[in-house]
Amino acid sequence: MVGTAHPTEKESPLPAIADNLAAIQNRIRNAIARSKYQQKVHLVAVTKTQPVQAILEGIQAGVKIIGENRVQEAAGKFPLIGNQVQWHLIGHLQSNKVKKALSLFEMIHSVDSLELAREIDRQAGILGKCPSILLQVNVSGEAGKFGLSPQLALPVAEQISAFKQLKLCGLMTIPPFNADPEASRPHFRALSELKEQLTRTGILGLKYLSMGMSHDFEVAIEEGAHFVRIGSAIFSRKGNTC
Repeated sequence: MVGTAHPTEKESPLPAIADNLAAIQNRIRNAIARSKYQQKVHLVAVTKTQPVQAILEGIQAGVKIIGENRVQEAAGKFPLIGNQVQWHLIGHLQSNKVKKALSLFEMIHSVDSLELAREIDRQAGILGKCPSILLQVNVSGEAGKFGLSPQLALPVAEQISAFKQLKLCGLMTIPPFNADPEASRPHFRALSELKEQLTRTGILGLKYLSMGMSHDFEVAIEEGAHFVRIGSAIFSRKGNTC
């Protein structure tokens, strides 16, 4: 019987990803315990620029949802990964990429205009699909960032809720980056309050908040996040950076 040599860390980077993921899941559980919402939280592994091998290692370690920023990049990876995970689009979507996006993604987090929602509804009708979408809201008012203003969220959500092919499931935001996670809290709280406001005014089906990334996801969970979008803290090859 021929013995098998133990693989080196360079040859088998899976433990780093698995360890990172386990640490993040533990932090998610602890954040849920601190949250007044006690909500179920879904981890979206952000795979932008990650090679397919790293993504497959993440899936082996327990990733269930991957989030891609670009339709074209996702299209190149999809044939090699397939439907063993859910695919979510978390980056800006151009109207001319809607048809392709609908062939890849189960949920689109980044619907930032009524015109885009209308095009998704139209293309979904042609394709016989009923995609789930989230409205992206620029709660901070940060210049140059995609997203509806909070003031437009209600009238736009009201119109979208009448579309036949779309399932409006919630809201998404990306706060200004700050190394201090607490700096994100007011923006996450504002989105949570906006969701409650829209629900009170009759916009039904708003189940989810997508907010929080590698550096501030715990604060997002404390403020009610259901989807947290985490990339670097999972895929870092320098050990556990989370």
